[in-house]
Amino acid sequence: MPWRARDIRPPLSRRRAGRPQLKRDPLDGTKATMNAPTIVKAHEGEPVSPELAPLLLAVYDELAKRSTDLRPLKSAIEHLLTFLSSAQGRTNANCWATDLFFAIGERWGDVDWEHVPEALSDILGDMGSALHDTVQTPEMAENFECTPEQLLARLHAFEISRGAV
Repeated sequence: MPWRARDIRPPLSRRRAGRPQLKRDPLDGTKATMNAPTIVKAHEGEPVSPELAPLLLAVYDELAKRSTDLRPLKSAIEHLLTFLSSAQGRTNANCWATDLFFAIGERWGDVDWEHVPEALSDILGDMGSALHDTVQTPEMAENFECTPEQLLARLHAFEISRGAV
């Protein structure tokens, strides 16, 4: 007679009963910030400014909304780049944290910036390119037009068309 307890598993390998993960924030209907990528806390021993994380997450949250009104996204990017251009925000750790945040966008799940116009998409992509060179090798960042000031100037030159609002 064959052994009948074929479907009994040890306690550790049993599936747990659970709830499905939320796809949206139950309070405002947008994708939850808790699903956002990790923001590094320091680089080479230098702490990242506490003001940086909310600015990065504001950009992420606007991208997650996939809104056709690009003004809030442009504003969030402007606030971030203005901070990185300031004396307080222009640190090696902040520039590295911002670069990594945008460079590893593939960990953002289904949040991306493919839905935004090319000029704005290029700015977001360049924030994950050579922005990390801004403090230690500024010539490199300048060569790739990736300093916070250069990115901010490009953002100010970007005009939102009437159809995109």
